[in-house]
Amino acid sequence: MTLPFTPDEFFDVLATYNQQLWPYALGLWLLTLYAVIAMTRATPRGPLMPAVLALHWAWSGLAYHAAFFSTVNPAAWLFAGLFLVEAGLLFWYGVVGRRLRPAGGLSVRAALSWGLIVYALVYPAIARAEGRVFPRLPTFGVPCPTTILTVGFLLAAGRSLPRVVAVIPIMWAFAGGSAAFLFGVRADVMLVAAGIVLAVDIVASMRANSPILQAGNANP
Repeated sequence: MTLPFTPDEFFDVLATYNQQLWPYALGLWLLTLYAVIAMTRATPRGPLMPAVLALHWAWSGLAYHAAFFSTVNPAAWLFAGLFLVEAGLLFWYGVVGRRLRPAGGLSVRAALSWGLIVYALVYPAIARAEGRVFPRLPTFGVPCPTTILTVGFLLAAGRSLPRVVAVIPIMWAFAGGSAAFLFGVRADVMLVAAGIVLAVDIVASMRANSPILQAGNANP
């Protein structure tokens, strides 16, 4: 795959982002931690987590793609637009429509969901453990941990999830996950895995809700 930028240019973009915006990224991390803790309460605080996720996608689209990544990759403007669309979808379905709520309970789905959410929260530490040195490493608020966090929450939302909300996270899981192989960012291997899990879950949900399959199961 031929890219319009070099690995050094990619990490230079991350360095500039981290040097200029690290206080805001830290604030976003603290807000996200609060929202995640709120998810564990018996009475969650309304649509807090969908609102935080919408903020994540708007932040990644504007503060990362448009402001920094566009300096080395013209496609970043397209990415910024897609991220803003996803921010709008999360706000519409999660905050306005209140259709994105954790299903709760103990299940494999719940375990996968919480595993991805926790992974997203510690993502900067994982990137640092790979041997990369701040500021030339991916931290919080950039697209990949944002997507991992979102996939974790969408899995928690259960089979009632509007499928349109999952399209862009799945797309970015494979596009952004290429960094794991092209640039050696091994923390992003989990991004690819998250995309596969969510895609399989969506397909399984579509099959379970298919009128043809339901009719076939009803007629032995």
